[in-house]
Amino acid sequence: MAIHPIEFRYGTPEMKNIWQQEAKLANMLKVEAALAKAEGEIGLIPQEAADEINRKATTEYVKQERVDEIERATNHDIAALMKALEEVCDNNAGEYVHYGATSNDIIDSSQSLQLKDSIHIIRDKVIKLIELLIDLTKEHGDIVTIGRTHGQHALPTTYGMKFAIYIDELTRQLDRLDLTEEHLCVGMMTGAVGTTAALGETGFDIHMRVSEILGLNPVEISNQVVQRDNHAEYVMTLANICSTLEKMALEVRNLQRTEIMEVGEKFDPEKQVGSSTMPHKRNPITGERICGVSRVVRSYVNAALQDNPLWHERDLTNSSCERIILPESAILTDYILNLTIKLFGKLEFHEENIEKNLNASNGLVMAERFMSKLTQKGMGRQSAYSLVRSCAMQAYEEDTGLKEIILKHDEILEYLSEEEISETLDPHTYLGSSSRFVENVIQKAQKRIKE
Repeated sequence: MAIHPIEFRYGTPEMKNIWQQEAKLANMLKVEAALAKAEGEIGLIPQEAADEINRKATTEYVKQERVDEIERATNHDIAALMKALEEVCDNNAGEYVHYGATSNDIIDSSQSLQLKDSIHIIRDKVIKLIELLIDLTKEHGDIVTIGRTHGQHALPTTYGMKFAIYIDELTRQLDRLDLTEEHLCVGMMTGAVGTTAALGETGFDIHMRVSEILGLNPVEISNQVVQRDNHAEYVMTLANICSTLEKMALEVRNLQRTEIMEVGEKFDPEKQVGSSTMPHKRNPITGERICGVSRVVRSYVNAALQDNPLWHERDLTNSSCERIILPESAILTDYILNLTIKLFGKLEFHEENIEKNLNASNGLVMAERFMSKLTQKGMGRQSAYSLVRSCAMQAYEEDTGLKEIILKHDEILEYLSEEEISETLDPHTYLGSSSRFVENVIQKAQKRIKE
């Protein structure tokens, strides 16, 4: 019976496949095979035994059901793996399985393979989202909208600026993913306390060769485990990505509010239901799910950080925690990446509302521009600020437009003509260098993606 929502509601097949038990078993067998291969090459075990272990160290021969059966008796997962592999090896080759290794050599190295695959899936989807946002910027980026600070109307901006902020942030997330992969996805064959003592003088060479066979960089130094600051970095990077996705979804949710309604999620009126009791509802459920699941991933950061300080050369307190937070953080991050791609891929624009909101303040949002114009014409900046602020507060009190108040001020009319005042009130022409910022971000993102 399914209990966890990941089992039936959240997650994509490609990411779940990486973390399923059989995939985990396959990766651990790859490490055992790599160990035997390296030991055979160096003459530490018979070459025939190394070859046989390599032939049989696959899930074609070693079955999850048998490993589980042995583990129920031994209460040790790697001992069960060793026994199951030994059983299927012919000609006494099983005697050489796992020679010189400790359990976490297998666990951490195989887990690096899983983590590497998960990072690649997430990375590909971050790139897909960046490319989608670039396309959105090219199509809708010139739309002028009201910018809001503290929830209040501030100055005009563009949807290109909004999207470019996300593009820039997601590009940095690519950098973080790549750095995390470099630190985290390492091979380890260093023994019980990291000295390779059981492998004798060949230990360091075997450690290096196993990592090479697996396509991993060898860990520089370890005790019994790869140090967990690396795993904390991984969870923090995923949490950081989720915070970006939540930021994006939250903006759409806010802009979809009934009284704003500038952009919103695609809604299928033929099939989709917004409420069981209110027939009119069109709820931003995709954005809300992104925000909600993001909180779960971010909550794992504290646990990941606590997995780093272990007793002496290692204890087990990280293990049970990581069995939960590593697969779940990857599966949930990947899941809401998919949702974010879906959300922005079908984003609806209500341009009449965008324009209406842009002009809702009746010119008040252009107060900064009036201050700048007066300064350019020769009035002191502080005096200009004080004068325009006085006009703005009067417009608020009298519930009228800024233009009407300004036209009554002879002091302002000494500097600006009525025509200049009208031109100054046009929000579509007060965008500064926004287009250059957006273009620069897109160029850098496209260059980064090609690397």
